[in-house]
Amino acid sequence: MPPPRSAARALAAAHLVAIATACSDPRDPGPGGPATSSGSAQAIADAAPPIASASSAPVPAATAIAQAIADAGDAGEAAGDDPMARHFEDLDAILGLFSIKRPPKPGANADMFLQKTFGYGGPWKSNQGNRDLSHHAVSRARCVEGLAGIVFQTEDQRAACGGLPNMVPIYKPGKKPKACIDVFEFPNEPCELPMVWIAPTQARRVCELQGKRLCSQEEWTLACRGDPDGGADRKYAYGDDLDLAACNTNKSAKGQKPGCDDDSSKTAWKTCQSNTEPAGAFPQCRSRFGVYDQHGNVAEIMTRLDPDGHTYSQLKGSAFFYADVARRPEERQKEGRETYPDHCAYDARWHVEPIENAWHVNYHLGFRCCRTVK
Repeated sequence: MPPPRSAARALAAAHLVAIATACSDPRDPGPGGPATSSGSAQAIADAAPPIASASSAPVPAATAIAQAIADAGDAGEAAGDDPMARHFEDLDAILGLFSIKRPPKPGANADMFLQKTFGYGGPWKSNQGNRDLSHHAVSRARCVEGLAGIVFQTEDQRAACGGLPNMVPIYKPGKKPKACIDVFEFPNEPCELPMVWIAPTQARRVCELQGKRLCSQEEWTLACRGDPDGGADRKYAYGDDLDLAACNTNKSAKGQKPGCDDDSSKTAWKTCQSNTEPAGAFPQCRSRFGVYDQHGNVAEIMTRLDPDGHTYSQLKGSAFFYADVARRPEERQKEGRETYPDHCAYDARWHVEPIENAWHVNYHLGFRCCRTVK
């Protein structure tokens, strides 16, 4: 049961003050330090009651999020509750959402790469989508409210992941972890909008600049369906039954104006809405490892190693409009209408390209990073 609206706003405001205090310069990790995020995850965790582990954290009811969507058009909402407030058009604001390892490796040309890769104004720059077209229903304050009391990463998990924030180790029952995975879609910050319009080749470089790498399909699937306590695999991150309300998957594109013309990236930028929500805005959309939004919000880029010995780009997951193309794994494909089952183990074959030369971008495609446990 969510707290009363007035109390919830007070709680959210307290969290946001803590976040603002923690991130005066999110891109400066200190001399020789590891990559750091803006610190919002730790700020929320510090303000919340301690919980034994990420996997055992309670999950608030999805009704609070449904109500947030219903209330998104309220004229009386304060400016801090504006769901569009964190959809940035400024390059510095976009780059301020994440950080890289400082100093970068010699010859990496990291800052030049970031300047060329991120920005606003078209599909040739990675950003949060066309702000003039997109609609977001959950403000950052409401998202923080919904995540209150949840620990995203314990101290032991952070140590296992090389000191990098907002990552958790993933492993099969009885096995030691071989990898860590970002808890949230890039930029891997709670209650920030995910990035879209980025190609797999670029996403791979971004992960590397953070001391990480793109996840493999196997790692992503394990994080989605696996259980750190050794339980049976699940079909979906949140359970075994398809639930289009559990994640940001229920925003139909039918009837949207202008209609989405995705024949090219140029027309898609001008006509297609990136109707994402802040990372973690759907608290039930969480795996038992503590990973959010593996269904809905944005589809995700990862890699797969094929029998020919080459590594290719692999796209998995679904986006905010999945309700238009959804079907259960046991259902057959309907004639005249393309659908697919968005369960954890679904092995898609979309835009398969050698990872060194993979340039597909889209208004509903993002990524998250992984890291090998050393």
